[in-house]
Amino acid sequence: MGELEDAVMSRVWKWNRPVTVREVLEDLQKERSIAYTTVMTVLDNLHQKGWVRREAEGRAYRYEAVSTRAAYAAALMNDAWSQSDNPAAALVAFFGMMSEEQRRSLSDAVRIVQGPETQEPTEPSESAERPERPERGEGPEENPASAQDLGGR
Repeated sequence: MGELEDAVMSRVWKWNRPVTVREVLEDLQKERSIAYTTVMTVLDNLHQKGWVRREAEGRAYRYEAVSTRAAYAAALMNDAWSQSDNPAAALVAFFGMMSEEQRRSLSDAVRIVQGPETQEPTEPSESAERPERPERGEGPEENPASAQDLGGR
């Protein structure tokens, strides 16, 4: 999404209701000089890209977001991650850029995705003992360098 598309979508997401070109235009004009036809074109482009749906109202349209800003951010992260030639290393670098608050949010998100059935027990039980490691030669070869090359498998 370009800068102007993002400015328009920010309003659509913030207002969380069907909006007209005129409403978006008037709000954008508080910050910049912009033409009605420019906003109309941007909303039409966003419609063609699948980010908004529209419904005719008289001679105009009302536009509404198809998904949330969070879903858009997730799509951006997924796109960037999938373009990496080493996705695990990209994640490690991304996690290294995160603030402590962002790391807590990530931990919360992982717990939500895993759900209650995959949560670790709070008290160790007999069935939760660590599995035995295979003897040398029984399992996959261990390579100390593989700990450094996170995506090379």
